[in-house]
Amino acid sequence: MDISIRRFSIKRFINELKVKPFVIALAIPFGIQLLSYFVTKGSMDFYGEISKPPLAPPGWLFPVVWTVLYALMGISSYIVYSERSVYTGEALTIYGIQLAFNFCWSIFFFVLRAFLLSLVWLCGLFILIFIMIMAFRKVNRAAAYLQIPYAVWVLFAGYLNAGIFLLN
Repeated sequence: MDISIRRFSIKRFINELKVKPFVIALAIPFGIQLLSYFVTKGSMDFYGEISKPPLAPPGWLFPVVWTVLYALMGISSYIVYSERSVYTGEALTIYGIQLAFNFCWSIFFFVLRAFLLSLVWLCGLFILIFIMIMAFRKVNRAAAYLQIPYAVWVLFAGYLNAGIFLLN
């Protein structure tokens, strides 16, 4: 069992930053975001026209929130990648799987408008995010904590998805 858990330090993070792996770690989730945009860009207009549950944010807020979440994913994955742990490979594999799940949800919801399927898929995504957080925690607690806003947002997205399914 790997018990060499170091405390996270922003100063140490900056001092030990390896630019190329950091840029790659950020490029991966932002690449998924960009790909998702191109796949769904002609399909998102309906969001303004459908019935939504209370607390539904305006459409412009989603890309803002997702940009922040993808940045946190990239930083978090870089931290995990940078640690020398027997759990790093497992954690990054789970990370990749949940990114693929994340991408597919956009297609199910926006392109296919399969609201029930996308809700079920979102539940699977939340489970994968939880598993990823636990796997990241084995490597670096700060990396795991950076994923909590993502989990909370996906829970909120589940509420919105369920409401849209029921109202439409």
